Amino acid sequence: MLKQKRQLFEFLFMGTDLLVVSCAWLLAYWVRFESGLVPISKGVPSFHHYATMLLPIWLIWAFVFRRMGLYRPMRGVRRGHELWILLNANTLAILLLISVTYLLREKSVPFSRLVFVYFGIFATLFTMVQRSSLRSLLRDLRRRGYNLRYMLLVGAGKVAGDIATRMRLHRELGIQLIGCLSKDGKESRGPNGIPVLGSYEDLDRILDQTNIDQVVIALPLEDNDRLPTLMNCIGDSLVDVRIVPDIYQFVTLGGAIEEFEGLPVINLRSTPLDGFNLVTKRALDCVLAILFLILLSPLMILIALLVKLTSRGPIFYAQERVSFDGTSFQIYKFRTMFTDAEQDGPGWTTPGDQRVTPLGRILRSWNLDELPQLFNVLRGDMSLVGPRPERPVYIQEFRKRVPRYMLRHKVPAGMTGWAQVNGWRGDTSIDKRIECDLYYIENWSLVFDLKIILLTLFKGFRSNAY
Repeated sequence: MLKQKRQLFEFLFMGTDLLVVSCAWLLAYWVRFESGLVPISKGVPSFHHYATMLLPIWLIWAFVFRRMGLYRPMRGVRRGHELWILLNANTLAILLLISVTYLLREKSVPFSRLVFVYFGIFATLFTMVQRSSLRSLLRDLRRRGYNLRYMLLVGAGKVAGDIATRMRLHRELGIQLIGCLSKDGKESRGPNGIPVLGSYEDLDRILDQTNIDQVVIALPLEDNDRLPTLMNCIGDSLVDVRIVPDIYQFVTLGGAIEEFEGLPVINLRSTPLDGFNLVTKRALDCVLAILFLILLSPLMILIALLVKLTSRGPIFYAQERVSFDGTSFQIYKFRTMFTDAEQDGPGWTTPGDQRVTPLGRILRSWNLDELPQLFNVLRGDMSLVGPRPERPVYIQEFRKRVPRYMLRHKVPAGMTGWAQVNGWRGDTSIDKRIECDLYYIENWSLVFDLKIILLTLFKGFRSNAY
């Protein structure tokens, strides 16, 4: 029965995909040759000539969409992820279509390049809208109790409770949790009130007696030795089987499933800021750093003159800090202390600290002493946005008493960050700063970076630094 339903929905999605793609091809022809929006210099080709391309289009789109996994069940897949797959699938299908028409082209009546451009745009937009509409319709039907799937949890620990909570929050998935199995089956209720239907040994009996579509194995770590027996109980049953490992206590950053030569690998410390994302962040840093240097150069020149005129010593102060992957670098600041301020060793500033110059108090209170770090950004030492870099001498202290402290070095250090725009700037709670830094790392995006930069500009640079 489940297989028949899947085939029905696959046919539904494939049929609507090919329908909207056909409309996109015909619309592309009309916009190019019939609408009058685009000048025509070589005459209007026969509509029949373009209509004959529908069959190759159907074959290519059906093949590509299937290969890209667009006809697999996507109840738990985020809509944004599906749209990203659609974008890639349409791009690949367009390239294949262009290749086919090039190999099979008729020299007397070539295809218009503009038609392919319009078709690529229309096909991508139409399939995205069509898929989103169908998904919304199906989610609404599932909320009303139609097209449901029935799930059994094997396990009655924390992981099983978390799964039950998520299922109740997302009724649009159409997955109804019928109960769970515990180690001995003596309880009447499991975590979060899940009905306990029996023990692990009852799995094969329950599969035979109930209409279950999906088994989720969520064993506590101490019961993992039961997994081979459970898989033997499932045997050749047609239910879907998923395993959710009890590894929450080991996940220190956003976890991810990776693949190595066909083997699934669980990454316990993955961040979105990697690979191409790191390149785009670097590009944004360079563009904005140059822009800010141009705009703030008069202010920076004025500050440099005031520093030189109001106290003896250099204009800039260099200090060792730690950034990406634990690498150290020299951070630049306008000097705000007297030259002999650290002759007795490094130390935190205190209220009324006599080491700070009068001008330095003003610069530090508005964080204007940090403007030279724009040059650090251009050099690649740090980023505009990220966890604030700390001195090595303090890092050794913090890592001993603050859990997960060193994970903030999984990304480049920044001039400003999520902690700073939330008020944890300067000599404030290190625990709150780490909490904000890890949230930033797990949820990084270019939009998030721009939001932090805008909040920094609009909220001002005022801090409680002495």
